[in-house]
Amino acid sequence: MTDKPKASSNRPEKISAIREVTALVEKSDYCFVLNYGGLTVSAFSSLRQALRKASSSVKVVKNAYLSRAAAEKGWTGLDAVLTGPTAMVTGDGDAAEVAKVIVEFLKKNEKASVKGAQLESSMLDAEQVKALSELPSKDAMRGSLLGTMLAPATSMVRVLAAPLTSVLYVLKAKEEKDGSAA
Repeated sequence: MTDKPKASSNRPEKISAIREVTALVEKSDYCFVLNYGGLTVSAFSSLRQALRKASSSVKVVKNAYLSRAAAEKGWTGLDAVLTGPTAMVTGDGDAAEVAKVIVEFLKKNEKASVKGAQLESSMLDAEQVKALSELPSKDAMRGSLLGTMLAPATSMVRVLAAPLTSVLYVLKAKEEKDGSAA
């Protein structure tokens, strides 16, 4: 059994590349790991554009560099998916929105696939990433929560206003009755 290559070198270009990957991982809340093998340049560019709208970016990386960056961030379990051609999707937006973009892209481009993802301290497999993409966005969940929290207050206002409304209906009926008698 061979060990995976370690990301270490004295060459300035490798040190720079390792620092770049580490910086991207450090400022990111998540890291989706994709197998991009077989994608055309135009397909990869369309993925890049779609992810830009979701406040994230995609970068082709060496497995050893990503492994080192993940270890520095304290993410565990990512090494298991670091084989073959790897692209990482990082950012600080809504991870569910990014997962939706990735899954939609993969439906059109079957040559690529999700290897896994690191979401805060949790490692997700490809099926869990698909499940994450089916969740509503943070804004939709916040709206639902706000509606749930406001429902009792709205009901209470209706209950408190009911006696006053009843009195107004009685007065309106009396007025109409007196108006028709005249």
